[in-house]
Amino acid sequence: MEGLIESPDMQDRVRSLGDALRQRGWRMASAESCTGGLIAAVCTAVAGSSDWFERGWVTYSNAAKHQDLGVGEALIASYGAVSEPVARAMAQGALQRSGAQLAVAVTGIAGPGGAVPGKPVGTVWLAWGTDGQVQAERLQLDGDRAAVRAGTVHAALARLLQAAQP
Repeated sequence: MEGLIESPDMQDRVRSLGDALRQRGWRMASAESCTGGLIAAVCTAVAGSSDWFERGWVTYSNAAKHQDLGVGEALIASYGAVSEPVARAMAQGALQRSGAQLAVAVTGIAGPGGAVPGKPVGTVWLAWGTDGQVQAERLQLDGDRAAVRAGTVHAALARLLQAAQP
């Protein structure tokens, strides 16, 4: 994953995101499960990110999603951790607990195990937005664990950049 974090393309994307956030006077937060902190890592790998990156959570377990982000236990029990309602709740929790104006949340099945009926390996729910304006998208990514995680980071940065545009 070091190659992902240090790739010139990734750093260019992060610089563009940082420029857009600075222009709006915004800060961002991340709430990550399947990416294990990679979104935060790519953001903070770029010098000057302290101007706009507020904080990130790695909430890998259901208990962490509940305790750290306020995701309802009943929500997780009803829909599963890899679901649109949980991704949206993670993003809302990150917004509420960080004070940031923009947040992203990801929860998924990176593999090689973990698939369940209707949720194969590569299923990722991505949620992003501002308070009251959270959007979500289901991704179905191909490849091994590293590819699913990298694809998730790329998609998250693209959605954040769109959302941060003035």
